[in-house]
Amino acid sequence: MQHFYIDARREFAEEYIARAVLMNGMYEGLYPLGTALARPLIAAKVVEVARRVGADAVAHGSTSKGNDQVRFDVTVKALAPDLKIIAPARVWGMTRAEEVEYARRHGLPVGEEHKKFSIDDNLWSRSIEGDPLDDPMVEPPEEAFRWTVSPEKAPAEPAYVAIEFEGGIPVALNGERMDLASLVSALNHLGGAHGVGRIDHVENRLVGFKSREVYEAPAAVILFHAHRDLEKLVLTPRELRFKHNVLDPQWADLVYQGLWVEPLRGALEAAAREMERWVSGVVRVKLYKGALWVVGRESPYGGYSKELADYSAGWYPSDEEARGFIEMWSLHSLTALRRRK
Repeated sequence: MQHFYIDARREFAEEYIARAVLMNGMYEGLYPLGTALARPLIAAKVVEVARRVGADAVAHGSTSKGNDQVRFDVTVKALAPDLKIIAPARVWGMTRAEEVEYARRHGLPVGEEHKKFSIDDNLWSRSIEGDPLDDPMVEPPEEAFRWTVSPEKAPAEPAYVAIEFEGGIPVALNGERMDLASLVSALNHLGGAHGVGRIDHVENRLVGFKSREVYEAPAAVILFHAHRDLEKLVLTPRELRFKHNVLDPQWADLVYQGLWVEPLRGALEAAAREMERWVSGVVRVKLYKGALWVVGRESPYGGYSKELADYSAGWYPSDEEARGFIEMWSLHSLTALRRRK
């Protein structure tokens, strides 16, 4: 029997996480798509190995109730339509508990935390499911978390981080340039130490039902808030609304739904990259007891002007200019109101 170990962390960061940052990838506003992003990469690596050893089939452990079966199957079909896909747990109708028992009977080690929770982690997030989290009214027990300290036990003093972006992609942390995988790892450690990055929500699964999901994703949460804030500084109001209301949620839906191979994903990214050419600058973030605030931002392409915004000095429209603007701005609304009365 052959075993292949593949370290794809750098590729995951540069080809998948970078896109998630660029597109503010948060499914339903909260889930940073950690497992959804990883599945196409895992499937691609499985296909590579299958080709290397001359296999005619590949297998995965997804059940028939999860999202991952779709993500694995669709990606394999796109990359290697000739390969047969085998999903034993799905064929046998196994529950997760039965999978754990099967592994134990066959001498496959299963960690203690996996007996109580269903855990999946990678560079971008750590997902936690299963009893006792199946009850959406039950607060997640502290034993479920590994990456983040409880906010109550976080340091009494806040931490500040400065994140530099170039073309919408983070390139430096606190003035030190580093590759994206290293930057994400550093933010996971720093954010987690201050209790930042815990996510608890009810998620609409693509397989037709709602599920309670708990995640730890310090770097993803920090970068999401920092990047969106920098976009607000740089993009025009129309660019901003189009990207945040149209491009970003469409992209997140496609990735979550297992459609990494969908041509629209690439088209959305191409449109975003054209806007993101100008999204360069530094964002300063404050971390404190599970919360974060953007407390500073600057960019050579920022649309903010102190001279225009300053109420104590600088440019003021004349009374005539202000009245004319208000008249034209409200004309559609006032005309409709008068007609309908």
